[in-house]
Amino acid sequence: MIYSESLQELIKEFKKMPGIGEKNAQRLAFYVLQISNEQAQKLSMAIINLKTRIRYCSICSNLTEVDPCAICHNPSRDHSLICVVEDPKALIAIEKTGQYKGVYHVLMGTLSPLDNIGPDDIRIKELMTRVEKNDVKEVIMGTSPNMEGETTSLYIARLLSPLGIKITRLARGVPIGTDIEYADEITLLNALEGRTKF
Repeated sequence: MIYSESLQELIKEFKKMPGIGEKNAQRLAFYVLQISNEQAQKLSMAIINLKTRIRYCSICSNLTEVDPCAICHNPSRDHSLICVVEDPKALIAIEKTGQYKGVYHVLMGTLSPLDNIGPDDIRIKELMTRVEKNDVKEVIMGTSPNMEGETTSLYIARLLSPLGIKITRLARGVPIGTDIEYADEITLLNALEGRTKF
């Protein structure tokens, strides 16, 4: 099917988004065609505002419109407890629980030698500086339970261990709603190692 140049351009831009293939890009483009000019302007202004207003917190690298971010600026948060996460999406996931009362450090990635991402490519130095300059009692490693996340956690734990602070990681185990027979060996091993008292 042949589209006009402007429609092809919009489809091409939508296809650049993660998880958006050709058909979804076409659907989104046709949706934009169907909305009013006012709605289209609101959509474009929302994107422009996002790009111009959002920045990274100078302390933790969380997404924010004010610096420092609301979490780092909050005196009721426990600033002696830092949860290290890979990206702002992981921070949001933990915040949604409503249970964590410490602060965060966003690495902006994980170590991945195959992708040429080393310690200098993510915010490990900033974490070390933060821990050394502040009265930090515990660092929770909140990286993903995959090869890159585990490698990153181990690397950071080795750097932090001489400082004498408590280093922990998020518990790993069988997700709720999963039959044990379908869980892989690593998940089951982590579940056994991280078991808690009833």
